[in-house]
Amino acid sequence: MSKIAMKTPLVEMDGDEMTRILWKMIKDELLLPFIDLRTEYYDLGLEYRDETDDQVTIDAGNATLKYGVAVKCATITPNPARVEEYGLKKMYLSPNGTLRAMLDGTVFRAPILVKGIEPCVKNWKKPITIARHAYGDVYKNAEIRVPGPGVGKLVFTAEDGTVTEQTIFRFEGPGIMQGIYNLDESIESYARSCFNYALSVKQDLWFATKDTISKTYDGNFKKIFETIYEEEFREAFAKEGISFFYTLIDDAVARIMKSEGGIVWACKNYDGDVFSDMLSSAFGSLAMMTSVCVSPKGVYEYEAAHGTVQRHYYRHLKGERTSTNSVATIFAWTGALRKRGELDELPELVRFADVLEKAVTDTIESGVMTGDLAMITTLPDPVTKDSLGFIQAVRERLESSL
Repeated sequence: MSKIAMKTPLVEMDGDEMTRILWKMIKDELLLPFIDLRTEYYDLGLEYRDETDDQVTIDAGNATLKYGVAVKCATITPNPARVEEYGLKKMYLSPNGTLRAMLDGTVFRAPILVKGIEPCVKNWKKPITIARHAYGDVYKNAEIRVPGPGVGKLVFTAEDGTVTEQTIFRFEGPGIMQGIYNLDESIESYARSCFNYALSVKQDLWFATKDTISKTYDGNFKKIFETIYEEEFREAFAKEGISFFYTLIDDAVARIMKSEGGIVWACKNYDGDVFSDMLSSAFGSLAMMTSVCVSPKGVYEYEAAHGTVQRHYYRHLKGERTSTNSVATIFAWTGALRKRGELDELPELVRFADVLEKAVTDTIESGVMTGDLAMITTLPDPVTKDSLGFIQAVRERLESSL
């Protein structure tokens, strides 16, 4: 068969460690034989980020804004141990945090459901999508190590020189302080993204903060969501027979555990980080979750929701066999290819993404899977494949389907 042609490039962001190895396997086995793949490539591996003083991440973000669709491999956010391991110039910021701030995006994460991988929460029958605000908050914080007794203050100086300040705490000894921020404009974009997404999938939208404690910061999120819903979305929600529901974050957790799913759950940045991992693990695996950052400007960046699989990478470097789950990384590619096909009106590219995803799920449901799934599957006598073996098994189904 002739290869599927593309009109517009995808922005391709390569990554680190074992996911970088999987990235090449996926391209070589599942994409390049079938698609005349056009990408604008950026190497976001830690060594090259260090070489360019992280300018490559900024360049990749600008390219994403230009072309509209990107696909990203998992990357390392360095801690002190990584700085020493890689001999870095400094401890760079999270590439994901940088990209999400540039896109002013909302991250939507949903589990990939397959028969034989059953949720730990037995009453979950439908996917639960986390809608994570991806701007500001603890990821852009300012922190101070307090050396001893003194007064910590929160101070805002307006452009006209007016100063507003509030005492945070009177320290009697050493401690710590942290300051975070957000923008009304970003929260408004986030709210509209959540409402539009809920309408597109025809599911109820839940939003949760802790405004009883954080009366100004979280209270502002609550106010903006409620105002935009009343002014812009109430009628559309009623027409589709879906609802918007606000509650406290701890109450939302309790309710989620007893629900059947089929919900879009909107969370602030850090809450979304934590609970998306909880949901992915409870639904089966961190490697069985889709993730897309959606900008209010109509820009999409697809990625795997998990990290770089460091432990498997060290084994790979020793020449040992690994059985690393590539499903989320494959679905990052299919999500980006599908969106590129939709925007460029290429139905054959959209179909290819659909067929590839079905080849993945059918392979697992046939009993062929990686080791992490083999340990938790309810299917009898699963066949465990190594990293490349699973991808090649998917290719066999893909070829027969095409």
